[in-house]
Amino acid sequence: MNLNGAEHPLPTLLRTEVHVMPRPVVVGLDGSPESFTAANWAAREARRRALPLSLVHASLRQTGDLPVPDGEDTVGHWARRILRDAEKELRDRYPELPLTAEQVPTAAATALLERAEGARMLVLGSRGLSGLAGFLLGSVGQQVLARTTCPVVMVRANERSATERAGDEVVVALQHLTEAPGPLLDFAFAAASARGAALRAVHVRKLPSSDYGYGLAAGPVGALDGDLEGQVSRELDNALEPWREKYPQVRVERTIDLAFVAGAVLRATAGAGLLVVGRRTHRSALGAHIGPVTHAVLHHSTVPVAVVPHV
Repeated sequence: MNLNGAEHPLPTLLRTEVHVMPRPVVVGLDGSPESFTAANWAAREARRRALPLSLVHASLRQTGDLPVPDGEDTVGHWARRILRDAEKELRDRYPELPLTAEQVPTAAATALLERAEGARMLVLGSRGLSGLAGFLLGSVGQQVLARTTCPVVMVRANERSATERAGDEVVVALQHLTEAPGPLLDFAFAAASARGAALRAVHVRKLPSSDYGYGLAAGPVGALDGDLEGQVSRELDNALEPWREKYPQVRVERTIDLAFVAGAVLRATAGAGLLVVGRRTHRSALGAHIGPVTHAVLHHSTVPVAVVPHV
């Protein structure tokens, strides 16, 4: 109370605003053309999602690493040059993009797995094998894909990765409709929304003889019979419905087929700019792995492939 009997006004509470930094898009650099293509892809993805970009180079050399050019004094000098060149190129192209570059004195797989813990996604380059075969998964790529907890995008150094075409779809492969993984669909819908692109959901009921889905040349063996087709269509609609409500701006196309799984998924990427596939996080008796269908798709895809871990 004050002297006139009036109550003192309550003191204004000081409010401290806590700004949470968004999780970055992390890209691994090793000096190869593939990794520079991956860095440019990652920069475009970070810009469209309003995320920071983090360039990472692990400077501990391992068997199979790219050779250090003649005339370079140390491996560390070469690593700094890789980061400096990539950082300069990306800052020139995307001056508004928040960008950091880090040299890590550990093995590549260890460094990438550690940085992936706090990342929205991890982007890696992969060497093409031929016109049909898309990705060569070295030991680092295999370890990271099998063990990371965030989505990993594999980018091949080709025209499909270097440029973006109007009308390119995002394709998501769904294997199990009754337990469609939320992280997989959330990543795919968010990617389509950020691009203003259509999302094509592909579901394939495997042939009885297709144990692992590696048959790439096989086409559809005929339409599903009416009852099964209707059932599968309803299951697919039910799986997609929550994300259609969450992302009403995303136009959804569907592909339902009876074929070899990997072959059907790859055919669906003819008009795609990104393919999204899943990887279960449980470990088998043989250790962590990425699954036969995901492995086949990675091996043959000519478009960037996002591998999303899920339970």
